[in-house]
Amino acid sequence: MFNVRIILGIVVFLILNHAESVAEHDLPRVITPLPAPKITDLPQFQGQHKESLYWGTYRPQVYLGVRARTPKSLIAGLMWIVVKDRKYHLRHVCKHEDDLSTYGWTKHNGRDFGHQVLVDQGMTLTTEFLKSKEEGSAYGGDWAVRINVQAHKSKWIEEFGKGAHLFFYMADEGANALNLSRENLNILEDSLLASGSHADTGDWQLHLKSMDDLELHYSGFRTPHFHNLSDLVEENLSSQIRKNARLLLSDSSDDSPNVLVFQIIGGFSFTTDVIFISGTRSESSRVEERVSSLSGTSLSNQLKYKEQAFDEKFDKVFNLEEKVDSESISVGKAAVGNLLGGIGYFYGQSKIAVSGITNLGDHVNYISYWPAELYTAVPCRPSFPRGFLWDEGFHQLIIWRWDIHISLDIIGHWLDLMNVDGWIPREQILGDEALSRVPEEYVPQHPTNGNPPTLFLALRDIINGLKNNEFTALDKTDILAFLERAFVRLEAWFHWFHTTQSGKQMSSYYWHGRNNKTIYELNPKTLSSGFDDYPRASHPTADERHVDLRCWILLAAESLHSIEELLEKETTPAMNYGYTAQLLSDIKLLNQMHFDDAYGAYFDFGNHTEKVQLKWKDVDIGHNHTDRQLVRDVSERPVLRLVPHIGYVSLFPFMGKIIPSGSWILEKQLELISNHSLFWTDYGLRSLATTSSLYMKFNSESEGPYWRGQIWININYRVLSALHHYSKENGPYQDRAKAIYKDLRSNLIRNIVRNYQETGFLWEQYDQNSGEGKGSHPFTGWTSLVVLIMAEEYDRV
Repeated sequence: MFNVRIILGIVVFLILNHAESVAEHDLPRVITPLPAPKITDLPQFQGQHKESLYWGTYRPQVYLGVRARTPKSLIAGLMWIVVKDRKYHLRHVCKHEDDLSTYGWTKHNGRDFGHQVLVDQGMTLTTEFLKSKEEGSAYGGDWAVRINVQAHKSKWIEEFGKGAHLFFYMADEGANALNLSRENLNILEDSLLASGSHADTGDWQLHLKSMDDLELHYSGFRTPHFHNLSDLVEENLSSQIRKNARLLLSDSSDDSPNVLVFQIIGGFSFTTDVIFISGTRSESSRVEERVSSLSGTSLSNQLKYKEQAFDEKFDKVFNLEEKVDSESISVGKAAVGNLLGGIGYFYGQSKIAVSGITNLGDHVNYISYWPAELYTAVPCRPSFPRGFLWDEGFHQLIIWRWDIHISLDIIGHWLDLMNVDGWIPREQILGDEALSRVPEEYVPQHPTNGNPPTLFLALRDIINGLKNNEFTALDKTDILAFLERAFVRLEAWFHWFHTTQSGKQMSSYYWHGRNNKTIYELNPKTLSSGFDDYPRASHPTADERHVDLRCWILLAAESLHSIEELLEKETTPAMNYGYTAQLLSDIKLLNQMHFDDAYGAYFDFGNHTEKVQLKWKDVDIGHNHTDRQLVRDVSERPVLRLVPHIGYVSLFPFMGKIIPSGSWILEKQLELISNHSLFWTDYGLRSLATTSSLYMKFNSESEGPYWRGQIWININYRVLSALHHYSKENGPYQDRAKAIYKDLRSNLIRNIVRNYQETGFLWEQYDQNSGEGKGSHPFTGWTSLVVLIMAEEYDRV
């Protein structure tokens, strides 16, 4: 019998080989990198590939931001002013409270082109981004941003005057001083705004070109902080309003400024092109020619060509024309566009929660991970503009189909964040801009806690694509080299789950990190599972068995076994992934641990009672004082049992396609899914059955229901994938699976498209009663899976 706790030989060798150097430097294990070659150092991610991705819209947290994939980058961005409730409001960082009617990249190819539309209080801003690599340019080439402003004139003339106020800025994170071209800016005389020098780009220039009559002003700042540039501009404008009663920047600068902000004032409507030119000192720089090629008619032609190329590639990759209507195709393009346009680059150090570490100071409860970079997609630009491990696997199901090299680069960046134990921090809060957006309690990452290893979803798809000869010979070579380099990290990751998240019973697992001492939560959250407040056992203990985690481990084992076969690696008893996959997919063993015959459903197991509620009580807060608080009240002693909540977790064996196609259990799963009192709605499958005692219940005084009934697209996608699979499998329930698949797919597409047309956004979740979009928006993370639902592209077995 294979012992699941045997340490993987290759990981042991690496750890022992590195132990002396770790001890010598007294570096805590949790912040010690895995001593293996970095995936992102592979030749395929260097050279032309790396340079082609140097510049990008890699600042998803702002409405328009440009930076390079380097720690100390030149950064650029856009702000603008609107009038709301007769007050001026400066827009810069994506915020729900700004209440824009719509915004997002409607088209973006992830590399050198993007088209975005923002509608704000009667004004429409269209921003377009284009990169260019021409003779004379330095590393990374040049780029241009076109900004077009339109407005409902009556509204704006009444509240604001006859013009719009934009603010375009350039900053240097490396603290290099920026040079203003001249104090009296006039683009009719000279388009040059600013210049400077950077290690990568050499000498550079920033130009502004427009056919419209524009008024320009500026301010220069010297600051070590780049997450509060809005504050600097607001303070400068406020000072000028007090002094001169005019909404104009001061036309002055700090000494050696590393931030220059240019105020662009124009009547409605107007268009302006901002052009960045690199390598301007070289003899062959051809600056005027390159500025001309990235502005005016030349830029218009290039943008039109790129837009057509995006449409053609979208049609080729997803092939939607005969599967959905034109309105759905437009939504699909926006979903893919904003997912790709939301890819960001971050650099910094994660904060790791620790205990038992000495000499860190009296008030420090964390230590810092090593400085690291992350190139990643993000779930939601205003709410979650950073890397989330379990989201990223779903993102890559789309991105690898669009651009396999970008996808492998992103997956490689994530795996390079692995520490010596095989653990990856689940939420990546890197750099001041990212840190400024996160509540303090969510910042420290806990090394005992995991997150669903969803990257294996994308890797399994890619591997099956190799087996089906879906890649070019060159791409196949790169993918195989990637898998060869990544294998040691994937093994270490698997080993970490296998050992740290294992349960008391063989081949059982449970998510660590639940708070067994809380008095405020109705059901202690399981943040590490990704399902947050989804109901688990009422009393967290080491006796728990979580069916979803068991299925994630099965996915990982199957994927590693496939990679072994692909790379013709020798299987050893200590690392027999094929056997582990066989063990975890054993339907009899699975049923013994998790199946309830009475319900016909799969459940978690743990120390549980249903007699838990929130009650108002007087709570001792110390110093002989009490406070009336809403706290957890338990009126029955918990016992070890299956946890009787039907919901998304119950469907994991079905989603994993573990259930045989001829089994009565499959029939039961189809009955559960199509039951209107449990999962089924006209808008998708709800996350928790209406029969659950915690259906749509608050988890504390301040925490509303999250995974307790609302419709989530990532799980609906996986259910559709399983339905699609079983509809192709010979068996007594084939036709039933096909009918449910057709109806569920239609419901999801119709509701998501309707919401987008009505609101201008894709949403984090959808209301199970009305279908209304809820939560964060634009949520073009895993909700973008709607495009794969339209295309009927699913993960394969």
